[in-house]
Amino acid sequence: MTSGNLLTDNPELYEARFPDAERLAARWTEDCLRRHGAGPRVLDLGCGTGRDAAALHAAGRTVTGADLSEAMLAHARTHHPGPRYVHADLHGFDLGRDAFDAIVCLDSSLLYCHTNDQLDGFLASCRDALAPGGLLVAEMRNGAYFLGRTDLLDRPAVDEFTWQGTAYRSTTSLSVDRTAQLLRRTRVWATDDGSPPVTQHSAWRLLFPHELRRFLAAHGFEVLELHDGPGPRTERRWQEGESPGRTTDGDRLHLVARRPHTH
Repeated sequence: MTSGNLLTDNPELYEARFPDAERLAARWTEDCLRRHGAGPRVLDLGCGTGRDAAALHAAGRTVTGADLSEAMLAHARTHHPGPRYVHADLHGFDLGRDAFDAIVCLDSSLLYCHTNDQLDGFLASCRDALAPGGLLVAEMRNGAYFLGRTDLLDRPAVDEFTWQGTAYRSTTSLSVDRTAQLLRRTRVWATDDGSPPVTQHSAWRLLFPHELRRFLAAHGFEVLELHDGPGPRTERRWQEGESPGRTTDGDRLHLVARRPHTH
């Protein structure tokens, strides 16, 4: 059978598959916010289960978590209280003009903007939502990594874990759709409880560093940082106190951009 997204529909399963007891992504984000003097009002766009939003709240921020999945939002309100959680589509949203001092978009959420129009909608919404001087902090896959590299495409990745007594096995295959400029993912789930396999499909936009800079400039953003790590999802994980990198060659991109104080 085919499902839209087994993990999105089952937030507790998502957290079991991707444990983050150290809240590394939130700590990296807080470090970015502090280094660039961001104010307290933060929008976590694509907040998922709410773990990072709650960690930023615990760090003293006033946090709004936004997601398209009602299942994720319900889980976040129950299990990661503190932030305000709202339903929003990152392709275009209106949560108040100049309402936030920073917008955070982690774990490749920005790359669900598959088309130029969707990316324009996202950036226009971010600019309207940010106060002058506000920051956009994002972490995502790097399209440039796939220029001449096939290590992530050559063979499926297999992961296994157990949740609530059931063994789960996921087989994930990636392919590049060059015409659409998308990295397409097919993931097949199998369990040991006799359920039929579940196949799900998703895709990320493959953005290149200079392309991303051009989109940001077109919407009036000033790029403060754009580099390949270290970060929360790089092979050598970011550690407290590390400075941002200077290259954009690795498989992740880390972005900090500012809405200028002048309109």
